Amino acid sequence: MNDPIQQLAQDLNQFAQARDWRQFHSPKNLASALTVEASELLEHFQWLTEAQSHQLDDDKRQAVAFEMADVLLYLVQLSSALNIDLMDAARRKMVINAQRYPVEQSRGNSKKHSEL
Repeated sequence: MNDPIQQLAQDLNQFAQARDWRQFHSPKNLASALTVEASELLEHFQWLTEAQSHQLDDDKRQAVAFEMADVLLYLVQLSSALNIDLMDAARRKMVINAQRYPVEQSRGNSKKHSEL
């Protein structure tokens, strides 16, 4: 298995199986946990200025890294629970986004595709 995402999914499955946690890993529960972890990630940036958000000290960077890891882990578990190839879905979504946001109309512009 060369795909790091698939390997991570397998490792997570083994981790959960050894602890008898798969019974709790419904898609609904995993999506809920993913949202909680994303909120915990956001909490590290709450009240920071734009400039401060770019200049995290080492301790804050490590805390942010672990929250990002939690988000990734739940996302991989959710993709596994739903049998979705996450890398394939991401590649296909990038093609869609390229069509929705043509360079000529989108460069330097933060508007949503429906407003272009």
